Amino acid sequence: MSRILLAFRAFFAILFGRPLPAEIKPAPARPAAPVKPEPQPPNPAHALQLLAILQRDSRLLDFLMEDIAAFEDDQIGAAVRSLHDQARDALARYLSLQPVIDGVEGAYTRPSLSDPSAVKFIGNVPATKPEGGTLRHKGWRAAKVDLPAINPKQDATIIAPAEIEIE
Repeated sequence: MSRILLAFRAFFAILFGRPLPAEIKPAPARPAAPVKPEPQPPNPAHALQLLAILQRDSRLLDFLMEDIAAFEDDQIGAAVRSLHDQARDALARYLSLQPVIDGVEGAYTRPSLSDPSAVKFIGNVPATKPEGGTLRHKGWRAAKVDLPAINPKQDATIIAPAEIEIE
């Protein structure tokens, strides 16, 4: 019965703006659940920055945007050889790339990765997750990314500035 009496005393104390009775102990505060921060949307400036590096160091965009239909295969091959070396050096300077599966392409492989985005099954894929198959592509994982800081005053959409020669 004393609980009911204490409840009435607390009710009227709150109603008339008086302090609560001393017998009432406040409930221990439960720690608030940690709020997970919202994931930030990807910043396109980083992708554009890498594209700008590949353009600067190997003229990749110039090659890709060129209409190569009029050129002979040996001319294209000669252009691609230097572009390949320069682009590979640029990537190696800012990224450390590793294969997702370090195996022999063409060999039977059982993926041991728990991340479902790390392996894509192709071909006649059953409804249940297959145990393995023939490795057709090792995949690539960025083990380290070391891009320079982005200048906030620079327009990130300018991948390569226009060049005007003054004579």
